[in-house]
Amino acid sequence: MTALFALATSLLWGLADFGGGLLTRRTPALTVVVVSQAIAAAVLGVIVVATGGWSEAGDQLWFAVAAGVVGPVALLCFYKALALGPMGVVSPLGTVGVAVPVGVGLFVGERPGLMQVAGIAVAVLGVVLAGGPQLRGAPVQRQAILLTLVAAFGFGTVFALIAEASTTITGLFLALFVQRVVNVAAGGLALYVSVRRGGTALPDGGFPWRTLPALAFVGLADVAANGTYVVAAHHGPVTVAAVLASLYPVVTALAARGILRERLQAVQAAGAGLALVGTVLLATG
Repeated sequence: MTALFALATSLLWGLADFGGGLLTRRTPALTVVVVSQAIAAAVLGVIVVATGGWSEAGDQLWFAVAAGVVGPVALLCFYKALALGPMGVVSPLGTVGVAVPVGVGLFVGERPGLMQVAGIAVAVLGVVLAGGPQLRGAPVQRQAILLTLVAAFGFGTVFALIAEASTTITGLFLALFVQRVVNVAAGGLALYVSVRRGGTALPDGGFPWRTLPALAFVGLADVAANGTYVVAAHHGPVTVAAVLASLYPVVTALAARGILRERLQAVQAAGAGLALVGTVLLATG
């Protein structure tokens, strides 16, 4: 069950990342985050009512609230980085966020093993190489790397928080619902502030209604991935769940290569690969 749900997580996250990155090339990233998460919140609200999830309410939901505050920041940074591209570099670097649970373990008294230390070193080297020669004199590429690292830290924080927000399936539905409601509130506030400062909420020509199914897919795939990851982590070794779930950049990279015909320079591909290797070492150490 752990392997099945963790692999489902990889597939869902990978497709959600690809779809979100593609949408932000035409629609402001904040709008993509708010609309996609609002659709997910509405669906989860129906599920919570149908399953009686409200009975699971308790102090642990504050973890979901915290995850809901961090989530929009991470998603916004990640979608902007994906819009700057290339996806084949940005998505693998996002997996470096697995270092956050390692940091939490250090804080509570755990000590990393040799594999984890090696994973940190390999991941950092991957971050450096993934920018490739384009980093020189190309601030857009530097911005993409920075945004990805901020997003990775945010994702790692969200994963750690949401795993503490529930211990049952119905409780998980409630925790994910609360997280998405806070996501929408925080993202909506940020969107309002952005518009007040002269930013745009919609592309030229108004709301792209034709992309509504894609927005729904991104939101639902993202929330489903969070759910399958928590189920995988609760039903088996976290290390196994983390390793298999961290394969999602492969899905994004394959989608980018197959649909967008992206081509990576050798040094960028090597850096992205090292970031993935570092992630696996961190998770299995």
